[in-house]
Amino acid sequence: MPLDHLDLALRAAAIALLAMLAVSLWRDIGRQSVGRLAVALALGSAAHAATFNIGGIAAPLLAASPLIALATADIVVLWLFCRALFDDGFALRWQHGLIWLAVSSFSLISCLVLGPAGHARIVIVANNLLALGFVGLSLAQTIRSWSADLVEGRRRVRAFVVIAALGYGGVNALLQMVASGSGPSELANVVNAAMFLAVVGAVAAMLLKVGASDVFAPEAPHDGAISVPEPVVAAQPAANRKLVDALMRLMADERIYRQENVTIGMLATRLSIPEYRLRRLINGELGYRNFNTFLNNHRIEEAKAALADPAQAEVSVITIAMDAGFQSLGPFNRAFKAATGVTPTEYRRMRLAAA
Repeated sequence: MPLDHLDLALRAAAIALLAMLAVSLWRDIGRQSVGRLAVALALGSAAHAATFNIGGIAAPLLAASPLIALATADIVVLWLFCRALFDDGFALRWQHGLIWLAVSSFSLISCLVLGPAGHARIVIVANNLLALGFVGLSLAQTIRSWSADLVEGRRRVRAFVVIAALGYGGVNALLQMVASGSGPSELANVVNAAMFLAVVGAVAAMLLKVGASDVFAPEAPHDGAISVPEPVVAAQPAANRKLVDALMRLMADERIYRQENVTIGMLATRLSIPEYRLRRLINGELGYRNFNTFLNNHRIEEAKAALADPAQAEVSVITIAMDAGFQSLGPFNRAFKAATGVTPTEYRRMRLAAA
């Protein structure tokens, strides 16, 4: 089979698989923000499969320019997808739409103006530098929030999905910049298409194996309050019950959540158990999916008690936040409002008035 035919077949297979994946994700989790982002990522990846050209120097066709812009802006979707995937409290905002619009508009204008003017290499380099920048942001998000995830199966699947997507995105961007201007390379395009199809196939297989609902967190409620998981004591084996009791003593008696930079490894050491077992304990027995949420719940409960105490009416909100273990006022205000629906100052006013 000629290389150009093989290239076309690989691209077509990847696009078909991405279309099936988009339909499946929309059916399972299309009402969630992360689900919509996953569908958008699949469609943008299909646009990438249809338009990438390793070594090409010709100006893009007018009809292909919107697809190229969509494929370039897909890296913004990947960044937002990683944020939503690794942060259960992440919410899409209008600023994110502006970023996506800016990147897609830049890519479209580059294709329509710079390409026809003989600056196709500038278009290729600029678009792929943008891609590398957002790949870096996505990787930083992945690393920063990795340790807080308590769902072991989700950690493994998400790691594979994100690392594979980021690895391919970075390699593809570098290849296109290095090879731009050298003339189209049929072999490079075939190899790239094969890598892309392999990544898409592996991601699809893993999602089908575990189910999208197991990977993606349920949508957080938006009624101003977050339900706090409670331990199911009756269902706990004796060994787990003892560990839960020991963990809660660390929280209630020693208030270990007040310490700076508390990690799950630190708690596991205090309990003399492996870190993976503590993850399973907090997730399976207490119902938390994120370690930071577990800590912040205890911090917020202490802050609520202090704010409602008439004897501490003159203590500043930031002092109460710092005493409870928060490092600054901004994160405390956001976490407190997410948990209670009101700001700390409003909560204090209401509770003191009621008292």
